[in-house]
Formats: sequence, C-alpha cells, structure tokens
Amino acid sequence: MMKLAVDNGPRQAVDGQRRALLAQVHIAQKTLAMDEDDYRALLGRVTGRASAKECDAGQLRAMIANFERLGFRPSGGQRRRQLGSKQTVRKARAMWISLYQLGAIDDGSDAALEAFGQRQLRVERLQWTNEREAFRLIEALKAMAARHGWDQKLPARMATADRVRLLKDRLIGAQLARLAAAGQPVDGPLAADRAAWSDKRLERAAAELAARIRNLPKNA
Repeated sequence: MMKLAVDNGPRQAVDGQRRALLAQVHIAQKTLAMDEDDYRALLGRVTGRASAKECDAGQLRAMIANFERLGFRPSGGQRRRQLGSKQTVRKARAMWISLYQLGAIDDGSDAALEAFGQRQLRVERLQWTNEREAFRLIEALKAMAARHGWDQKLPARMATADRVRLLKDRLIGAQLARLAAAGQPVDGPLAADRAAWSDKRLERAAAELAARIRNLPKNA
C-alpha cells in the first residue's frame, strides 16, 4: 500500500513561531524585572488568559507590544532603566512632597505620585519608565510648581547642594506668598532672613508653613 506523504511544513513553522513568541514574553518579563503578580495582571488584561502557554500567536504578539511600550526591546537592545535613576526617583518624590507642602496638590503620598505619573506618561508603573519619560515627569512637576509660584529656574553652573538649598528657600518664599495672598501673612522667625539657615532649618520651616497652608479655607 502506498503511503501518502504529509507536508507539516506550514504547521511546524507556525508552532516554531509561537514558541519563539512565547520565549520573548518570558524574556521580556525578566528584562523588565516584572514580578509575578504584575505579569499575571497584565497577561489577563491583554489576553484574557491565565498563562502565556494558553495564548495563540496573536495574543503573544499583543503581550510583546505591551512590553515594548514599557521599554522591552526584542532585539536585545538597551534595557530600560528604572525611572532614569534612583536619583530621579528621589527628586520626583521630593518635589511631590514639596508641592503638597505648597498646597498645589491634596495628597503627597507615593501612591498619589504613582497615579499622577501614570496619567502623564501612560505607563503601568513609574519604575518601568525610561530616562526620556522620567525627564517628562520631572518637567511636569516643575511646571506645576511654577504655576503655584515656586520658581524652578536655576543657574547653569551651580553645585548640586547649592541648587537644592536654593529650591528649598524658594519653596518657603512661595509658601509665605500663598499665605499672604490668603489673608494670613506670616511674621516672626518664619518670615526672617533665611540666608544663615541650615538645610534642616529650611525643611522645618517648610513643614511649619505647610501645616498653616493645610488649614486655609478650601477656596483660599
């Protein structure tokens, strides 16, 4: 009896492609340092599946597209850095807290900053943003500060410590102006010349003024 030859080429090619896509999904998870809970949540949202093994090629491509949006490069390109650097993380958080002290925002928590970053950058987590997106986040915070009277323009050639001190001093100036505009001007030590103040004294003054700002009427 003559046996018919079966050509499995196309099917094997499809299976091989799906295996390659599945491998890319797992590589992307590791490259982005995504924990299992976040990965499963993204997988369910994108594909409706509980496991990548259950996904077809189209669903796996959709997962990879989402990973690429988060910074994954299938070609093995440069790995996306976490929010530019740890220094940028600290800067964003410090600015967020200062904006809260100024009364520019109602919630100074990390969770509120995370939500703000998601709206601004359209990313799942701030820790998955790259340097360019981190820069955009800082610039958005600076713009918000400027709108509330906290000047962010700094001389090009200035030591980091001096830049930080100047911004702290300007924050207090903006807080004093905010209280004065609300009909509650501040006098005494908090309104004194701050030139000789230490960084810690500046921070304490900002906290004291923040408490006064939080007690202002909502429409002030």
